[in-house]
Amino acid sequence: MRQIINHFTDDDLYKLTMCCAVIDNFPRAHVCYQFVDRDYTIYPDGFAREVEHQIKLLESVIITQEEINFLRRKCNYLPEWFFTYLRGFRFSSDWVKVWQSSEGHLHIEFEGLWADTILLEVKVLAIISELFYVFNEQAEEFDYQLLYDKTYHKAERLLEAGCVFSDFGTRRRASLKAEEIAVRAMKDCYESKTWKGKFVGTSNIHLAMKYDLMPVGTMAHEFICAIGGMFGPQMANYMAMEAWRKTYRGALGTYLYDSFGWDIFSYNFSEDFANQFKGLRIDSGDNHEQLDKIIAKYKSFGIDARDKQVLFSNALDTDRAIELQHYAEGKVKPSFGIGTHFTNDFPHVKPMNIVIKLVAVKITELWPYYNDTCKISEDEGKHTGKPEVVKRFMEAIHYKQ
Repeated sequence: MRQIINHFTDDDLYKLTMCCAVIDNFPRAHVCYQFVDRDYTIYPDGFAREVEHQIKLLESVIITQEEINFLRRKCNYLPEWFFTYLRGFRFSSDWVKVWQSSEGHLHIEFEGLWADTILLEVKVLAIISELFYVFNEQAEEFDYQLLYDKTYHKAERLLEAGCVFSDFGTRRRASLKAEEIAVRAMKDCYESKTWKGKFVGTSNIHLAMKYDLMPVGTMAHEFICAIGGMFGPQMANYMAMEAWRKTYRGALGTYLYDSFGWDIFSYNFSEDFANQFKGLRIDSGDNHEQLDKIIAKYKSFGIDARDKQVLFSNALDTDRAIELQHYAEGKVKPSFGIGTHFTNDFPHVKPMNIVIKLVAVKITELWPYYNDTCKISEDEGKHTGKPEVVKRFMEAIHYKQ
């Protein structure tokens, strides 16, 4: 089987930006991650062995000077010491365990230094997604010209509606080729004439470099969830915002707030944070209700929400994004991160519903035990973690279902 991940930067930008913040704030933290397939997929025989093989091949993937130069040019908020770290970074298959149950379910766990293992998640998810279609022979039927045409039309509709949007589709793409074609279609469409909206770029650094686009992204839930595991969920958002502010000093100012639900975040979100961060990202719950809560919170501080960015990224497609644009414009500065809808839209192909979540953490390697953590979603049924841990965290923050 050919190697699937061949470029260090074939990854989402937020993994690198979080890695930098982790080293800056929690350099000795160790973590555990677990793979979750929400559809309980039965994988073909030998699938786990090939995933294991592909992870072993990551050990040959190192960052190039061209990639560093691109990051230095486009991401001037990254400190120079971080590029030195990336030059010396090497993946290790020793951090990963992969196996398949007798029923065919796939199991994957990562364990190790947070600053190391943080760079595995997106690459491994992309490997699993692409491999699955190779194993079941759907990859042979992908019509890439059709994908280009469909994506171009989607971009036309979004741009005509005034949407500001980016590609967020690396993790569950059909293939790297599929994501590249989708990105190329969006760029071609955007450059074809002057539009009301804007195609901002892609979360995939490799494709941003190849097509001279802006790599986009800030953080994921794991940053807040790990802090919640180390210090408790009550003040995890406060500590995460402080750590992010310390590292980036106002850059990368879109905060992902829903790791433990809106209420506990809103208690931690003070006026100084509201002024410091340029906006918030909605990634779960009812988009309209969440937006209304955000606007009300800004209003309570005397801040005009029309000056703030709200990034929508919760399972979006073209229709939902356009509807949200009409609802949000004039109230905030809306923007959209759209993933699988761009990078895995082929006839008769079901995108995978897979994630890898951080589930346990310890502050240093000297601790003899890990502390469990979880993610409490605004979408009922999408909580991630052991049920007893989810229950304990909900009780700690007085979470209301």
